[in-house]
Amino acid sequence: MPSTTKLITAEELLDMGDIGPCELVNGEIVMMTPAGAEHGDVALEIAYLIKAFVKSRRLGKVYAAETGFTLKRNPDTTRGADVAFVSKKRLPKGTLRGYFPGAPDLAVEVVSPGDRVSKVLAKVDEWLEGGATSVWVVDPPTRSIEVYRRGSQPIRYKDNEMLSDEPTLPSFTMKLTDVFDAED
Repeated sequence: MPSTTKLITAEELLDMGDIGPCELVNGEIVMMTPAGAEHGDVALEIAYLIKAFVKSRRLGKVYAAETGFTLKRNPDTTRGADVAFVSKKRLPKGTLRGYFPGAPDLAVEVVSPGDRVSKVLAKVDEWLEGGATSVWVVDPPTRSIEVYRRGSQPIRYKDNEMLSDEPTLPSFTMKLTDVFDAED
């Protein structure tokens, strides 16, 4: 039986204004529950570390969770990562209004308690198929981060290990305890 849901475009979603946290998946709005405190804390620590690194080297831009990236057209899929990085060479000239056309170079997804593994992995695939070089899946309860790249097995970092992500963020390193044990 065909769907009776009217599919919308990324531009139509943007024009709707503030309808609450959501993403557009294959032309359909998917509402999202606000993240919990641990999720927000971990995402901000990662954003802070990446932003400081990127800004000091003028490598590009780091975007917050509310930023939409249009990964696919007809039907449209516009997603938002918890943290995203776009390299300088991929940034459009001037001010970009609306959603970013395409995937970021790096998408960071912090797993929430209610997230299903299958949904998280499907989102990883969407980011990579949309053009992301790397996707980090951050799991606070296990104090681990898995780095996914097209055509290779994920690399799992945990506890005291030092994460690096070549070539996405050249010479960047991040100790996981700096994320999971961060002091205010």
